Amino acid sequence: MKYLVLLGRIFYSAIFIGSGIGHFSSSAIEYARMAGVPMAGFLVPFSGLIALLGGISILLGYRARIGAWLIVIFLVPVTFMMHRFWGITEQNVGLIQQAMFMKNLSMLGAALLITYFGSGPMSLTPPKKR
Repeated sequence: MKYLVLLGRIFYSAIFIGSGIGHFSSSAIEYARMAGVPMAGFLVPFSGLIALLGGISILLGYRARIGAWLIVIFLVPVTFMMHRFWGITEQNVGLIQQAMFMKNLSMLGAALLITYFGSGPMSLTPPKKR
């Protein structure tokens, strides 16, 4: 079972590590700027750094509770700024954004679970005794 927890952390952290790196590209910054993100030139790379650090922390199981809080800090504004499906009139685009919004909510739920339970076995940080 301990390998399942490690596999879960690997799968979960992959999206934050991959997308975090992508936040440093000019195309990601421009996409966010077109979506109305203020100070996109600063905020997009900054959010990428938060996602990257949180994802690496969870992957390694090193201070994963803090890493999960970084993911929460990343997901809340990104979800509500970039996936505002309720304001989209084109049906197909709205459905895609709604799916992305719900995906982010599920990832937010998982991050909140990690903030409470920690990283589990096979981590660089030993679990706390309760």
